[in-house]
Amino acid sequence: MYEKSDPRAALAAPKGNPQSGTTAMPASYGRYYLDSAIDNDANGRGWYTRSQNLIVHWIEANPGASFSRTAQADEYMIIVPDDDTPYEITAGGESVRGEGHQLLIVPPGDSKISLPKGGRIVRLFSTQSSDLNAKCANAATYAQPDPSHPPFQPWPAPPAGYKLRQYELQRGERTPGQMGPMWRCTTIMVSFPPTSRRARDASKMSPHSHYDFDQCSLVFAGNYVHHLRWPWGPNKSDWREDEHAQVGAPSATMIPARIIHTSEAQAPGPEGNRMADIFAPPRLDFSQQQGWVKNADEYPMP
Repeated sequence: MYEKSDPRAALAAPKGNPQSGTTAMPASYGRYYLDSAIDNDANGRGWYTRSQNLIVHWIEANPGASFSRTAQADEYMIIVPDDDTPYEITAGGESVRGEGHQLLIVPPGDSKISLPKGGRIVRLFSTQSSDLNAKCANAATYAQPDPSHPPFQPWPAPPAGYKLRQYELQRGERTPGQMGPMWRCTTIMVSFPPTSRRARDASKMSPHSHYDFDQCSLVFAGNYVHHLRWPWGPNKSDWREDEHAQVGAPSATMIPARIIHTSEAQAPGPEGNRMADIFAPPRLDFSQQQGWVKNADEYPMP
């Protein structure tokens, strides 16, 4: 499954046999550089793509834009991926400012982020936000829940309580022997390595599958090929051809549970290659690895 040098080789054996379970669920591709925006107004343009438990809201904001949530049911995340993207966010009776290249965890309830210069941001929600589910371009794909997933269960609340949390994204090289860096809250985990300046070695791919959870691969810069294979089950009508999906930036690819997959970074352009992997709820196996989750001391495991 993994090369010996891949940090994931140290993980416990995954649940289930990837060749014993299949799925009829298709992958979903949000190619925001090609797709028509769902929102297009004075605040800017916005796209929505979902998986079983996750909603990606990609925003290209105009100067002076603001984005609010009222009576939000659970925690959500905001990624401000670029430098020189000043913002102010208010939630839970407090305000936080930043200049960009940061990740935010936002508590339940009312919240608002304002961007005086505009810029790119991503809001990540669980699908407990039914009003946002309806806005997703691929909503019909999930009109019936993916049967590979157990019912969604958030992780335990932070002992210090819900509040605004702000983290700096990593620069430079990835820490040897680790995936990520990663951050988690009660609903979502983000693994967001720093920018890569090289194509992936095609002799060191990592085809693997997840038995009972899916994955979002969110591309911020560069070009990738997502290689996807659906294991055959007894019902031939569920069989699907392999997909080798070429995606640029920005894009979100939703990879359902049980699909064998690996992503291949292509020769990088001037901005390099940068992609985050997102899971909802957080992954237990990643969380059990010492040092991988940068805010593990704030959020207990189940």
